[in-house]
Amino acid sequence: MKAAERELSPESPSKQTILVVDDDLHILEVLEARLSSAEFHVFIATGATEALEILKEHTVDLMISDVRMPGMNGMELLGKALALCPGLPVIFLTAYGNIPDAVGAVKAGATDYLTKPFDGRELLLKVRSVLKARGASRQGRDKESRASSLPPINQELWGGKSPVMQELYDLIERIAPSDVNVLILGESGVGKERVAHLIHTRGPRRDNPFVVVDCGSTPTGLLESELFGHVRGAFTHAIRDKKGLIEAAERGTLFLDEIGNISPEMQVRLLRFLEDRKIRRIGDLKEIPVDCRVVSATNSDLPSEVEEGHFREDLYYRLRVVTLKIPPLRDRREDIPLLARQFVEMFCKNHGIPPLELPPATLKWLTEYPWPGNVRELKNALEAGVVLCRNGVLHPDDLQLSGLPHALQKTAALPSPDSLSLEESERNAIIRALQQAGWVQKDAAQLLGISRRAIHYKIKKYAIDLSGKRLAGEEPVND
Repeated sequence: MKAAERELSPESPSKQTILVVDDDLHILEVLEARLSSAEFHVFIATGATEALEILKEHTVDLMISDVRMPGMNGMELLGKALALCPGLPVIFLTAYGNIPDAVGAVKAGATDYLTKPFDGRELLLKVRSVLKARGASRQGRDKESRASSLPPINQELWGGKSPVMQELYDLIERIAPSDVNVLILGESGVGKERVAHLIHTRGPRRDNPFVVVDCGSTPTGLLESELFGHVRGAFTHAIRDKKGLIEAAERGTLFLDEIGNISPEMQVRLLRFLEDRKIRRIGDLKEIPVDCRVVSATNSDLPSEVEEGHFREDLYYRLRVVTLKIPPLRDRREDIPLLARQFVEMFCKNHGIPPLELPPATLKWLTEYPWPGNVRELKNALEAGVVLCRNGVLHPDDLQLSGLPHALQKTAALPSPDSLSLEESERNAIIRALQQAGWVQKDAAQLLGISRRAIHYKIKKYAIDLSGKRLAGEEPVND
């Protein structure tokens, strides 16, 4: 019988996983029953080759193996298992007369051994002792490793020394080691997914999956299946069971991007999951426990959505145990020169271009531009500028050739800052991009270096009238 057929279904996401290897089916059944009753996940294998396949496909906390097996014996399995999973604790089972074999295995890297016939209580005591020691050792190594090998957060977020970013770095450092739900707020292009991934890699779940769900671009009819999965026959074309993205995030982090766009029905299902930490696939009756951290993000004004009745208040408070607000680029203009130099250096290296000079006039232009698409827009503009640059010096004209509006010249002719708000400046930049793109929204979004979803949001936010604003002879645009 194959191991996949004998694997026990997990009942608690906190269970640790043990792989048992023995060619004696009676021993396998006894160990499986004893370990399962003690709340462990159990994989079983009838030989070393089967055990190695399991180790390649699954995370295992402990292996219990017979020493003498036909084909590949326990000693050979030990060497290959430790090569696949360094630090994996291994307990060997051996007959009383073969204790020297087990002692030799311990010297070769095994953790301990038990003699057959073994006492069930002694087995569990030994297993728990080994796992506890491994957990303490791993925590110590992880803490030391994090302190010595992780780069500073400001480097992972492309730098930035402004006070608002320093405050953000401090918050990330404080919340990453915990397991609380986090809501990230910020405009399109500020780096919300990058911050979410940073929280994951700095936390205790970093060795497990980081699963991204784009709630904004996934149609409502498909989002339920994407998140929760389905069973065969649940609906037309459901020809096989499908694991949902929530289930795929087991022991890791689930990142719900653009959470403000989900339907009222999905809000109810998501709230139930956050309360119970259990899901039910579409068409299934049984519930599946899932242990994952939830980080969500949105560029919409969720408190206003709650007040207007478009977003559930109870779900909002479930998601925002801790809130991180990422400032738009226009609110930290002092960081733009540093970001620009780093992006230009990176793109020169990526494209095999000799280092380019960024003169003061170009840095001034970059600093004064409103950047409605934030860091993403700056990054895209500079990559295009690096490719289009001539004579080794990056000028504003190189950036304008990439399709950016002539913001600097037009801004200079506008009234004083006292009579022009930042929002109005952003609105004007969007209108100029729409005009240049013939009022085709997806083309205007590309010119600005922002997503189609973001430009839809901005057009609605600033009440920009698109009626009748398309090129002569062009069919109405439906983005």
